[in-house]
Amino acid sequence: MDKNTITGLLLMMAVIFGFTWLNAPSEAELAEQKRIQDSIANAELNAAAQVNQNAAVDKLTPGELAQLKDVLSKSVATDSSKAGIDNGGVKLSLTAGEVTGTIDLGDTKVDFAEVKNDSTKNAAVHNRAVAAVKNALEVYTKNGSFAACLSGTDKVVKLKNDSLAIEISTKGGTITRASLLAYKAYNAPNVEVFTPGDNEYSFVLSNNTQRFDTRNFYFTPNQINDSTVLMQLDLGNGSKWGLKYTLVPGSYMVRMEMVQEGMNNIIPLNINSVDLNWHQKMSRHEEGKMFEERNSAIYYKYYGEDGDVEYTKENGDDEQDKSKDRLKWISTKNQFFSAVLIADSCFSGAKFVSKEVGKDSPDYQEYLKDMTISTVVPYASDKANPASFYMYLGPNRYPTLSDYDKYSPNEDLQLTRLIPLGWKLFRWINTGIVIPVFTWLGKVINSYGIIILLLTIIIKLILSPLTIKSYMSQAKMRVLAPEIAAINEKYPGDENALKRQQKTMELYSMAGASPFGGCLPMMLQMPILIAMFTFFPSCIELRGQSFLWAADLSAPDKIVEWSAQIPFISSYFGNHISLFCMLMTVTNIGYTYLSMQSQSQQNAMPGMKWMMYLMPLMFLVFFNNYASGLSYYYFISLLITIAQTYACRLFVSEEKVRAKIAENKAKPRSKKKSGFMARLEEAQRQQQQALKEQQKRNGKRRN
Repeated sequence: MDKNTITGLLLMMAVIFGFTWLNAPSEAELAEQKRIQDSIANAELNAAAQVNQNAAVDKLTPGELAQLKDVLSKSVATDSSKAGIDNGGVKLSLTAGEVTGTIDLGDTKVDFAEVKNDSTKNAAVHNRAVAAVKNALEVYTKNGSFAACLSGTDKVVKLKNDSLAIEISTKGGTITRASLLAYKAYNAPNVEVFTPGDNEYSFVLSNNTQRFDTRNFYFTPNQINDSTVLMQLDLGNGSKWGLKYTLVPGSYMVRMEMVQEGMNNIIPLNINSVDLNWHQKMSRHEEGKMFEERNSAIYYKYYGEDGDVEYTKENGDDEQDKSKDRLKWISTKNQFFSAVLIADSCFSGAKFVSKEVGKDSPDYQEYLKDMTISTVVPYASDKANPASFYMYLGPNRYPTLSDYDKYSPNEDLQLTRLIPLGWKLFRWINTGIVIPVFTWLGKVINSYGIIILLLTIIIKLILSPLTIKSYMSQAKMRVLAPEIAAINEKYPGDENALKRQQKTMELYSMAGASPFGGCLPMMLQMPILIAMFTFFPSCIELRGQSFLWAADLSAPDKIVEWSAQIPFISSYFGNHISLFCMLMTVTNIGYTYLSMQSQSQQNAMPGMKWMMYLMPLMFLVFFNNYASGLSYYYFISLLITIAQTYACRLFVSEEKVRAKIAENKAKPRSKKKSGFMARLEEAQRQQQQALKEQQKRNGKRRN
């Protein structure tokens, strides 16, 4: 800047400072401003006080005070820490015939004496306190004989065996935590099938005018022994209601029995059912959420020996109304673990609601589904044990679940249907062959990577006759390729298509070959390949088992990860690369090349070659996010198949195949044609006749 510019800026600043100094208020003016502001504030306070003073003041009527004393006099405290009424911050008791206590409003606490005598200084606070007392009185009045159990201290009773540890809360008398001691979650030392705050179930009893939800009441625990505890409500006048829990030694099963005394004094005999409500926010246990979420649903079995097992949709939200059906058991099930409630008798109908946790929800990373179950249980108030259940809280392991059928001697529970093993044929292969062999190998070998290798070898040995037959058929087709080419040259064009096909089939018949000879053995192997596809993602034995670089054979073996989303394929491929899947893909491409070299390409469809090479790449996209144990199995299976192909080439001479074909051609053929050949010749005759008729018509038109 030049000298004139700097001088101008300094003069402007001097003018601004001078103006500010000249207009600054004096001491007297500042004092006057403060006096005015204080006057305004005092006026606002006086106005508020006047409004508060003139506000309508609510009161407890004499009838409400008498009703309050009556409720408190009937409240039998089963715990010295209880107040007669303890609800919504209202804590009241009866002392020397007078109601005493406090009302906690959050921002202030009011003594009941002030509320009773209308001596609360602030009318608005007084009205809030009165409203709180009235609300508490209404709650206790509605709960009748159960009112004494509305207050108490939330305590936890623990039961434990070698497999399962459960915690039962005195608030609601229900299991709030169930920890599986042999299984770890990806973010916790143990898998918890039930977690406090995420799982809640309760029974709702009712008489002709009232409903009593057991989740609102405080139970008194009575631990009978190390494995059994009785959670009981003492309702006075000889009436008691409770739930007895017994943890079955060495198992994942809990026995839950409804026990009662004198309940016909409270619940009339015409009431023949009790509602059961069960809500669960299903926690996530696996690092790979996609498959765990896909395999989460509410499962249930219809009552009866032939009752089928069904479930809610695993993808998306779903609601089902089964209120007209009887059910034997109901379960909340995810990929590897389940909670199953099994009725000794049955559930008289149910309604199910299953909702996905949205990606925009703060709970998305922690939970899988939000599930609600509403059902009805048969009940009689004059029975000591009106209802009983078994509750399975454990892994979806086939041998374990199949053992629990003994808990229902008159009905097949079909608990193994909690494990998705495919449709009937594939499920039969898994349950009849794969799982028994896999389980037997697991008893003698510690490494599940070695077990999968041995299982693959056993399967390939069983299928080896089909593999050899397929290779022999391909060899015959290669030998016949020149003759087939000669037939195609001799009968060219569309008009000779039928004749060409007829001669080709005659050649196959004479040579003892079939164009489907290579496909049929492969088709017979497909059910086993599909069965293995359903088996490995559901096999809990692989969970947490490491092999080579794979830390968990039930999850993808990630070697590279990234955060960016790949359009269209990220939902299948994921944000990683799995090494076993890559090895499977490379091996599959090699096998495709070998297979195409082994087949005659004379009649190959245009574009079929590149389609064959595209299939392994499609498998890469879809299998990259699957269990590494599955990719490892397919990788080993393809390697063995390639080895078998090379072995067949070594031991199967094409010269011998040619000699065998020549021998078949030399054999006298029966003049009687097969049904297929007869139909083929008849079709040819009709086509030739139609062609002659068309030629005649065309000739007449020209004439």
